[in-house]
Amino acid sequence: MKLQDFATLDQKYGFDAIAADKELAQDIQKVLISLKFLEPPADGSFGPLSTDALIEFEETFNCPEKNFLGKEAASKLLQTSPNDLPQPKLNLGNDLASSIIKYMQSKGYRIATEANKYNIVYVEGLDPDGKLNNDAPNCFNDLRMILEIIDGKPIIRGKWEGTTEPGTYYTENTMSSSGGGAARIAFGQYKSWQVGTHYGGGSEPHEALVQVQPITVYRDKNKDYIRSGDKTETGIFEIDQHWGFDYPRNDISYASAGCLVGRTRVGHREFMQILKQDKRYLRNNKYTFQTTIIPGDELRKLFQWE
Repeated sequence: MKLQDFATLDQKYGFDAIAADKELAQDIQKVLISLKFLEPPADGSFGPLSTDALIEFEETFNCPEKNFLGKEAASKLLQTSPNDLPQPKLNLGNDLASSIIKYMQSKGYRIATEANKYNIVYVEGLDPDGKLNNDAPNCFNDLRMILEIIDGKPIIRGKWEGTTEPGTYYTENTMSSSGGGAARIAFGQYKSWQVGTHYGGGSEPHEALVQVQPITVYRDKNKDYIRSGDKTETGIFEIDQHWGFDYPRNDISYASAGCLVGRTRVGHREFMQILKQDKRYLRNNKYTFQTTIIPGDELRKLFQWE
């Protein structure tokens, strides 16, 4: 059924019913993509990402129908244009949090601008004090952060030492079944993680963000610890967001084969506790979290913070 036909009917479709009607699912996806609630493609597979996007659309436009598709929500989808999207008034300064939001804006990334909706950001080569470092290999010298926007002003809800890169052990002894080299995540933004359990080869299973949707990685086949010249691969590689077993700052050891890792157990538990207060997760414990990975040197080049 086409979306415009559905809008003339007095029907209520849950998400499973939408998923069962590929034509309707594709029509809804096309609208959500045009409004930037969803990334392409419109493939008619109405899974968790499409579900989250439809719920967010209904909340944004105060649709009386929540968590299902009815006549009013269908009509609103058909009538809404990108110019109708509410534009948040951001109060950005020269602090680190504001600089990160400015960077995300410059890249056209999605930004959660409401209270109790969190932005997960990793800045490669940045210390917790906001200073750039030399981004040496095999070190926890990247910054894991949670940002929240309150009344238009971005604040840092938490920040922790971390790494976005594999350590020496897994760079030299790749886990890639294809033999393509260790995975190093490509800079960008991915809506790809849900709360679950990281097993990490059976060592200390713990609550983490578990990869459930594709991301893009560089394969460090030549083992030079940089992305330049490496081939990319997109897929699900069990690249989770977990803890780093309290290894020292200057030795990632076995903590990462390409995952996004917070160095300490305590810090990681804080990270998870904050994320589980996100209103979208409280509404749906299968909510798929979005994460942005930024190169610190490029961030500093474009924006200077205090």
